Amino acid sequence: MTEEDIEKENAAITKAYKELLKVSYTTLTDDDKKLIRKAFEVALDGHKNQRRKSGEAYIFHPIAVAKIVAQEIGLDATSIASALLHDVVEDSPDYEIEDIERLFGKTVATIVAGLTKISSLSKEQDMDVSLQAENFRKMLLTLNDDVRVIIIKIADRLHNMQTMDSMRTDKQEKIASETLYIYAPLAHRIGLYNIKTQLEDLGLKYTEPDVYYDILHKIKESKEEQDLYIAQFSDVIKRTLDREELNYTIKGRPKSIFSIRRKMIKQGVTFDEVYDKFAIRIIYKSDAANEKFLAWKIYSIVTDHFRPNPIRLRDWISSPKTTGYEALHITVMGPKGRWVEVQIRSERMDEIAEKGYAAHYKYKQVGEKEDSLEDWINKLQEALENPETNAVDFVEQFKLNLYSKEIFVFTPAGELKSLPKGATPIDFAFSIHTEVGMKTRGAKVNGKLVPLSYELKSGDQVSILTSETAKPTANWLDYATTARSRSKIKSALREDKKRIGEDGKELLKRKLKQLKITLNEASVNELVNYFKLKTSLDLFYRVGIGTIDNAMLKDFAASRSNTLMNFIKSKISRKPTHHVTKEELEKEEVTSNYDLLVFGKEEEKLDYKLSSCCNPIPGDDVFGFLTVSEGIKVHKKNCPNALSLQSNYAYRIMPAKWIDSSQQEFLATIVITGIDHIGLVNDVTKIISENMHVNMKSISFESHDGIFSGKINVIVKNNTLLKKLLEKLRKINGIDKVTRV
Repeated sequence: MTEEDIEKENAAITKAYKELLKVSYTTLTDDDKKLIRKAFEVALDGHKNQRRKSGEAYIFHPIAVAKIVAQEIGLDATSIASALLHDVVEDSPDYEIEDIERLFGKTVATIVAGLTKISSLSKEQDMDVSLQAENFRKMLLTLNDDVRVIIIKIADRLHNMQTMDSMRTDKQEKIASETLYIYAPLAHRIGLYNIKTQLEDLGLKYTEPDVYYDILHKIKESKEEQDLYIAQFSDVIKRTLDREELNYTIKGRPKSIFSIRRKMIKQGVTFDEVYDKFAIRIIYKSDAANEKFLAWKIYSIVTDHFRPNPIRLRDWISSPKTTGYEALHITVMGPKGRWVEVQIRSERMDEIAEKGYAAHYKYKQVGEKEDSLEDWINKLQEALENPETNAVDFVEQFKLNLYSKEIFVFTPAGELKSLPKGATPIDFAFSIHTEVGMKTRGAKVNGKLVPLSYELKSGDQVSILTSETAKPTANWLDYATTARSRSKIKSALREDKKRIGEDGKELLKRKLKQLKITLNEASVNELVNYFKLKTSLDLFYRVGIGTIDNAMLKDFAASRSNTLMNFIKSKISRKPTHHVTKEELEKEEVTSNYDLLVFGKEEEKLDYKLSSCCNPIPGDDVFGFLTVSEGIKVHKKNCPNALSLQSNYAYRIMPAKWIDSSQQEFLATIVITGIDHIGLVNDVTKIISENMHVNMKSISFESHDGIFSGKINVIVKNNTLLKKLLEKLRKINGIDKVTRV
């Protein structure tokens, strides 16, 4: 570079820095400016020899990130300084975290350390999905250090997305996909709607450039017509608003390219057929006391002039979203017979909608109850620290909770609870308290008993019926939708398996003793191999539920004595067998023997082929794809072709999962006939309910001239358990016949 170029660049750097100070959303004191100046000087020194892929000096990147943090998110001087320093420790050998703490204090050092930690995670090349998910989970754990870590990281990602043009195409696609997968949902959840929109649009620009530029071009073409329409709409209501002496502004806001694209796909329409390509926003000035009253006053003025769509009213003023978002949304029939979304919000609400977290804190009153973001971080922390959760499941579940629309339901005492759309009474129970969830026996919605699979709706009043003897069952996982309830149920089921495993171990000890075999490491190892299992606890669990019964153990003992002589003869030439260690024996997990693949909600057994592109193995998360010529082909959920198959051929996708055939539950119908007497029905139900591993689904009895017949539907894990039940029922006094249909 020539001297003249260097001078020009230095002038541009100084200009960028001055702009940063000008655009800050919060008022900067002299001390704040000194802190930012010092951070700028350290960043300038730390990045002095670095250039970006585009060739420009690296320092422009931290300044741009700090500018987003200051202007678009509106964070404080500490955050602006941290944003300027976010890459210094990682990129410069001259600075360590200790230096940052010495120069800027503990808070800045904590934030920079968190950002450095995240950067080193994402540097790993060609990560598989599970590793990426695990890293994302670790990244979220830094929320506990300081929520500003994540916010600055989102700003960093936004600037990287804005300046990706000089990168290789494959790198652009990777970063853009990750942005759509992780960062856009996260920005949405923290309430950074503007940034979320930019991230989504930029994500689309690099993942589907043709689509992006096509919609962008069409939006530009129709802008004039849109402005004219907004002016027409505004003219109609302005006179009335002015007569009421309201202080307001009316703006038109175009929908993002990404959301227009989503609508086109979801509704199967063209760009011209998307009717609400923009929304009209009425922003009014108000003091805190009249804010709500004025919102409804404006609502009534708008609906006096334009007919509202009654099912499209969204009142987020009475019940703000968990992100802190407040507004009234109405869809009205505007001029020329077109539906228009009208958003009514005060200046304070508008600022919270634009700036999210930062504005929330600006308006937070002293003594106000816990902020929803803090509440969310606490809930998130609980989910993150659950070591049992598989990382990919966690990310999927987390994203589900991030993007889900909210419903609001009432507790019996009239308290309002927010839950994701699609939530069930099980989710509600766990949101009240873990203990309530664990002891759930049933639920009432608006005073009526409902199944636990019932989908709650906004406005429902939910009351949970509990019982000391109730406990989670595997079926609950089919009903639970929130990350919290699912992780708690899974932990409880594991505990239950462990308990059955412990009982099974004692039972096995007694049974082996009768067969003259001692229960020790060697015999357990032999049994595990004989029954083709994975761990010792797997063996104990199966003995506990009766899948491995006396007859099977006798067969084992017989095969053992037959092979004993051969074993002695070949001992010299054989490799030593692997003996189960004490640690393995006491391992606290019962692994499942996933040996059976089932399809659809009904869990049917169908013919299938395993696809060669991802070679799924038992236990993998999979789905079935109905091919034209080869029947069902099974792919892993993280197969490289999964995304394109799921988005282009959604109608051919079949849910599939590996299950443990020994733990599958089956419906069996038992028919009983006999001589009727008082207490007979009680005897029958008592025997069924005492049987730990049998679940009664339905029961019906008829009595006719002293003869009675009954039909019982039960759910059992296997034939052995059913046979035992039939034997016990036959022994009841008065029973003549017990048959399985």
